[in-house]
Amino acid sequence: MLSIGAIAFIGAVFLAAGLVKGVVGMGLPTVAMGLLAVTMPPAQAAALLLIPSLVTNLWQLFTGPSFGGLFRRLWTMMAGVVIGTVAGAGLLTGAHTMVASAALGAALVLYALLGLAKAGFTTPARHEAWISPLVGVATGLVTGATGVFVIPAVPYLQSLRLHKEDLVQALGLSFTVSTLALGLRLFRAGALISPTAHLTGSILALAPALAGMFIGQALRQRMSVETFRTVFFAGLLALGLYLALDAAL
Repeated sequence: MLSIGAIAFIGAVFLAAGLVKGVVGMGLPTVAMGLLAVTMPPAQAAALLLIPSLVTNLWQLFTGPSFGGLFRRLWTMMAGVVIGTVAGAGLLTGAHTMVASAALGAALVLYALLGLAKAGFTTPARHEAWISPLVGVATGLVTGATGVFVIPAVPYLQSLRLHKEDLVQALGLSFTVSTLALGLRLFRAGALISPTAHLTGSILALAPALAGMFIGQALRQRMSVETFRTVFFAGLLALGLYLALDAAL
């Protein structure tokens, strides 16, 4: 049974992780795993993440301004995510996971630095029909190898030049589909030995995660587009550095 101190620490971690996700639309699993791993095994930390991650992604998805329009625009990408995740989920337990995570982190750092330097790229609307499913499959394969959903989905969605609220909602759509596809694939493969482990702790972690996300969303709505852009790429940079350093160490 968790002590009062442990419950308070877990609550503070998920409040901070939810705040980050509310502001930039991603980062809850990374922030929470990085902080929780200081005091508990990774498997226990991952179990605590299950419900907060899924619920905050769904909240991010359904509280945005244009779910229907985004889904119609991005459904082929989402189908590709499912196909790629199902095909690549076996890589998550492979021998080269750390190498893949380091490479993913390096790619994120490079992309974030280019974004902060305002050297990003734009995907023309006429090319979306064939690029979207390819990006989806590639994202699914990377998810299968690393458990991280951001490459190449995040750079691609950012290249569509969506409004900041539409971009955050599109990220929620992508992360929700990736989470469900990976969870289903790992469950069917028997990789989740005890699916109900730490369920109570995961439910308790949901409240501070939602509170943090609510605060973060309020902060985001007060930001200018340029400020949000800077915070967004700074978040990507921090995520990339964490993945690369974690794999290296």
